[in-house]
Amino acid sequence: MKDMKGSAPRSATRRQVLQAGGAFVLAFTIPGCDRGGPRERSAESAAGAASADVTREAPGLNPNAFIRIDRSGSVTLVMHKVEMGQGTFTSIPMLIAEELEVDLSRVKLEQAPANDDLYADPILGGQITGASTSVRGAWEPLRRAGAAARMVLIEAAAQEWGVDANSCVARNGTVTHPETNRTLDYSQLVDAAAKLSPPSIVPLKEPADFKLIGKAHKRLDSPAKVNGSAKFGIDARLPGMRIATVAASPVPGGKLKSTEDAKALGVKGVYQVLKLDDAVAVVADHMWSARQGLAALAPTWSDGPHAKLTTAAIVAEMAVASSKEGVVARDDGDARQTITDSGRKLEAIYQMPFLAHATMEPMNCTVHVRSDACEIWCGTQVPAIAQSIAAKITGLPLEKVQVHNHYIGGGFGRRLEVDYVAQAVAFAKQMKEPLKVVWTREEDIQHGVFRPYYYDRLAASLDENGMPSAWTHRVTGSSITARYAPDWFKDGLDPDAVEGARDLKYGIPNIRVEYVRHEPPFATAYWRGVGATHNVWVVESFLDELATAAKKDPVEYRRALLADVPRLRAVLELAALKAGWAEPLRSSSERRFGRGVSAQFVFGTYMAQIAEVSVGKEGDVRLERVVCALDCGQVVNPDTIVAQIESGVVFGASAALWNEITFDRGRVQQSNFFDYRIMRINEMPRVEVHIIPSTASPGGIGEPGCSAIAPAITNAVFAATGKRIRKLPINAEELRSA
Repeated sequence: MKDMKGSAPRSATRRQVLQAGGAFVLAFTIPGCDRGGPRERSAESAAGAASADVTREAPGLNPNAFIRIDRSGSVTLVMHKVEMGQGTFTSIPMLIAEELEVDLSRVKLEQAPANDDLYADPILGGQITGASTSVRGAWEPLRRAGAAARMVLIEAAAQEWGVDANSCVARNGTVTHPETNRTLDYSQLVDAAAKLSPPSIVPLKEPADFKLIGKAHKRLDSPAKVNGSAKFGIDARLPGMRIATVAASPVPGGKLKSTEDAKALGVKGVYQVLKLDDAVAVVADHMWSARQGLAALAPTWSDGPHAKLTTAAIVAEMAVASSKEGVVARDDGDARQTITDSGRKLEAIYQMPFLAHATMEPMNCTVHVRSDACEIWCGTQVPAIAQSIAAKITGLPLEKVQVHNHYIGGGFGRRLEVDYVAQAVAFAKQMKEPLKVVWTREEDIQHGVFRPYYYDRLAASLDENGMPSAWTHRVTGSSITARYAPDWFKDGLDPDAVEGARDLKYGIPNIRVEYVRHEPPFATAYWRGVGATHNVWVVESFLDELATAAKKDPVEYRRALLADVPRLRAVLELAALKAGWAEPLRSSSERRFGRGVSAQFVFGTYMAQIAEVSVGKEGDVRLERVVCALDCGQVVNPDTIVAQIESGVVFGASAALWNEITFDRGRVQQSNFFDYRIMRINEMPRVEVHIIPSTASPGGIGEPGCSAIAPAITNAVFAATGKRIRKLPINAEELRSA
């Protein structure tokens, strides 16, 4: 997803200190998240709600999260984000612990309940984990909340001792009065602190004083994931629960036609057959019986109006659409006229395919629908949306639907969608027992909500020095935003679809960027960067074409165009230095070697990547080494940044080298990891990550590594073979003869 709401908030607007069952509770609001509705209630009633069950909404008191310190000194943070491998459950507690002056081991987490009013992200405006916003949105308000709690605890100790609070210091979960050498643990101050009002001005630490922030810290969620105690959605187990697996219409818009119910029910362990208009589920005691029952069920389908749908037909329609003018996203100078008048003009068409998310944890959801309530167990990036769709399907009031969110075994934007939740609820309505619905890998890949196909037209002119004097870029593709967040889709422009194109950082005097919306006959979805993963590849590939036409070094060409963007220029220079850009590559009679570069500013982070590839005689491309330099502002946990870049390289490189979703006769042609390939461990390149220190506000890190790698690879392939890649994934057949 995309950051649509601007920069992170500057301060927390309201805080309250409460006492709840012997716990000191700090409730706070992250600015930008007030969704309306009643805002005030008594401290007593709010504390009661927080203490009795923090998974229930506290009507009238709408904080974004709770910090609780109990009489044992344990600190609890009700986490408004989900953990799907990105390290949020470590980096965000570090913000609290830093300002609260406690060891990170004293901070415990509770997953926040579904509640858009209480737990909305300040950047995205909803209870969403995505768009690389978790640390960006939490950076100041959560630190300020920790600092406010620390100051109240210091004041409570000062009153106990009858001294000035300014003469006391907090350190490692205690308050000390150095002059008299008296010390009280936070646990001893809970009751007194709960009676005090927090300060109206809450100063934050200077970066030089950080003890946790900026230091490497082991992931807090790793032990449970290693020893198997971590609970993902697919691990949900309930008394009396049944297991179901499903088959949906293989063609978008198709309907269920017939089934062999008796044969399915004859399979040992099969319990029931459940039907929807476009899907069928076989319910059994365990997954194997359910799968055998589904095979025996032999469902047939009415394919509907899209029975002849092909990728070729979709692309042909997009080519026609892209030939027409689009909505103007940026128009500096007079790019079109400059190109027309130029004697040196270059044009290119770039294409990116539909892509699946292929998360390691297949789509699953466990549901128990009763007459007066509905409970859901799953992993979702949007718990409030999941709650809302379940309420709509069951006809229950929102407050009667409870979402138990779990660790997520890969999100990548797929679990921003709630189609799998809606389907599971619709099936579970037909049963008395709890029902776990699990999609097979084939069902997952063939019925995903895919990243859009993009068809881009670019043109540029070069001046007498070979530098670009004008640049035009027309993006043609589906608008995810128009469906997902229609308030952000204005005047026909999807801001996500043009991210990385509209905000081009290179010093080109005339730039025009347009967007043409063209929809396939099915919904499309966000995909670990979406607009950025598409546009950065297109922009950085075409810029390399200009450098080649100008007979200039690709790194030096970019440096010259980034004179007014020092942070982006700095990461480019650092990456080139660390990669040994000017040094010759090894050579081999069996493989051709090349280096490629990309530079970008997306999700608030400046990044450059240099890829080294080798190409075999059969056209196979091997990613040998990746050097990444970045400036993401203030680093919270550098280990997380390195891990995110490494995972982004795997995700983005897999797409560039091998992945696409294609249609024939209305059906997705790929089905599992043998034909929708993910990089294996033996194919993993050496990845080097170099972070430029900064005290600027943090940028996002979950998606930039993914968007930077594809152009670095394809530019390296050109360096190795002389073959320009304008369509992904890379076609080995074309490189065989290059």
